[in-house]
Amino acid sequence: YAKLCPGTCVVFHYTVGSSTRFNCGPIFIQWAGSPKQAPSCGTLLYRMCWKGSPSFANATYTVSPQVQEMMHKKMTLSTETDKAPDFMVALRPHTVWEKTPVKLFCTVGGHPRPIVKWYKGGKPVDPLSAPGKYKMESKYGVHSLIISRFTSILTCVVLVFSSVPHMTVIHHSKLEITMLDRFGVSFGTEGGSIRLVCTMVVVPDLPNVPPLAQWYRDDKLLKAGKLAEIKVGGGAATLTLPHLAKDDEGLYTLRMWTKDGTTEHSAYLFVKDAAPSVAGAPGAPISIKAFDINSDYVLVAWKPPNTTNEAAITGYFVDKRESGSATWSQCNDSPVRICKYPVHGLKVGHAYHFRVRAVNSAGISRPSRESDKVTALDPAERERLQVIKLDGKHEVVIKDDDLEGYVTLPGEPTDMHASEIFKSYIVLSWKPPSPRGRAPLWYIIEKSVSGTGAWQRINTAVKLQSPRYPVFDLEAGKKYQFRVYSENLYGASEASKPTDPIEKVDEHGVPSAPGQVVATRNTKSSVFVQWDPPKHPNHLMGYYIDASLVGSKTWAPCNHKPYKFVVHGLTPGETYVFRVQAVNVYGLSDESQESTPIAVEPALTTPSAPHGITMLSCDGASMIIAWNSPKHGGGSKINAYYVDKRDADSLAWKEVNSAPTKTRTYTVDGLTEGTFYEFKVQAGNLAGVGVPSAPSTPLKCEAWTSAVPGK
Repeated sequence: YAKLCPGTCVVFHYTVGSSTRFNCGPIFIQWAGSPKQAPSCGTLLYRMCWKGSPSFANATYTVSPQVQEMMHKKMTLSTETDKAPDFMVALRPHTVWEKTPVKLFCTVGGHPRPIVKWYKGGKPVDPLSAPGKYKMESKYGVHSLIISRFTSILTCVVLVFSSVPHMTVIHHSKLEITMLDRFGVSFGTEGGSIRLVCTMVVVPDLPNVPPLAQWYRDDKLLKAGKLAEIKVGGGAATLTLPHLAKDDEGLYTLRMWTKDGTTEHSAYLFVKDAAPSVAGAPGAPISIKAFDINSDYVLVAWKPPNTTNEAAITGYFVDKRESGSATWSQCNDSPVRICKYPVHGLKVGHAYHFRVRAVNSAGISRPSRESDKVTALDPAERERLQVIKLDGKHEVVIKDDDLEGYVTLPGEPTDMHASEIFKSYIVLSWKPPSPRGRAPLWYIIEKSVSGTGAWQRINTAVKLQSPRYPVFDLEAGKKYQFRVYSENLYGASEASKPTDPIEKVDEHGVPSAPGQVVATRNTKSSVFVQWDPPKHPNHLMGYYIDASLVGSKTWAPCNHKPYKFVVHGLTPGETYVFRVQAVNVYGLSDESQESTPIAVEPALTTPSAPHGITMLSCDGASMIIAWNSPKHGGGSKINAYYVDKRDADSLAWKEVNSAPTKTRTYTVDGLTEGTFYEFKVQAGNLAGVGVPSAPSTPLKCEAWTSAVPGK
């Protein structure tokens, strides 16, 4: 027993065995009654156990000087007892229209305060997986989940909670972030490197909870890898591009997740050609992609480089290498004149990379950046698999071969046609036979000059396994028909139906030249350039802009991608002229006429964002939308509006009007009935194009059945 005064700190000791001392630690005593009823002393009994065996010890106490200072201080300890988590107000079912917002509520009680997590379909809901779609709030025990664009997928939302407060992890979305020094317009050179850095203040600044920084190029999320190094911490977010190529050019955006949503900053990066290996040789091609991938065939496509003072490009060489090897081999013996090439003769199941080199009268360019890795596999094989679920748990995979019965000779292929037609080559495509049998299958192709009836086998030395085949050696001016057989170890099928007569021609050619080019002042080192689109776009890919000092005959490339474009990096006070070329798979168009000379001087400001986007009418396939003028016109008359749209459940914006509209209404065509759309608008004046408006509320494309207001 020990008699203690309230507020006293006591250390208890007792002996175990011989002279071992055990420290029970400080114990604070507080009277539970009112201050007037508190006795001057209290009597406490402590029972102590050692390894499960009860024993009693007489307690003694000593009071240290530090404890004596605390004896006169009022102690405040929580008297609230633990309480299991419980739903005070449970979730209730909701029925909502597809792609409309919905807000789910519930109230959870318990002590310590429960930690709440939301689940969808058994998986945690992550707001960062679909930016702008989910928003979570927790205030005073009321928890809500806001779904801005509800989909038609049947979902189940469940709450789980924990009563262990020390397990709480601060989420990225709980941080307060203020950006300080931001990266500006940057310039790099092929083969070099560059760093984009943004410093910031993060509250709270915790070493184990760095802010979430996402980097985008032209609205496409970048992933960390050998071509992009991403770091965040120490009050800065950094993107390093260690191996620059012209493919890296674009609008870079840093997006940070904060407690108020997101904060972001954007600026352009321009990448110029490296010095050519041979004087006068063209720049490297860009945007190398491989698609239409089959077991022994891949179609490689790219974009032509901009040529200013160099000789015209006469063709391209395509190279390939197997993944894991450093050896490149050339695919085509002679340059191909268009920006596509079918590569065949690949090994089934092997992975490949591709690159392209441009050729002109002076020499061969540097190679392009290599394509992503592709594996030569037949997509038709996956289509022949069927998955059957048993009891909702087990899956059985069945091949179509198992359902065809015993088949020896395969059926004939169908739907043979030319999927690519150019002067350089044509690509034949067809559907595999059904039934085909279990034995390995290959194809035999025959051609005939139209009207002769004489058939000649094409792939005599190639055992073709893909339903694709490029044909190069066709005579110009003649029309051909083609047919295909399927064959296995048991024999060959009947021939497919012959194609219609085909002649190798370039159906379109390069686009026509763009129209009038207008350059307007932007800043002390940049100019805003606009132009009229070509009358004959012919599957347009984009535009190249060139600049030249007045009086000089030397042109310099300004870009590789955009449409509404600001030319940066100009010399203040100098006078420039600009020209534009249109680009497609066949190459570059003729140059446009030069713009009126313009001096590079600080400009009037761009207008602020329009606001109040609304729908005036809808017929089920189009909408008429309207908006209010910007609050600040920038000091000059607004002469252009640009409208962008997106599906309400999508993040990607699409340009609606490439040519500016001067009115504050616009008819958006080509919409899908029943779909919700969002719109944003930018205003332009002599100074350039201003910032975009906030997205409109989701507007449903649905024909109005009532009279249009005002009529």
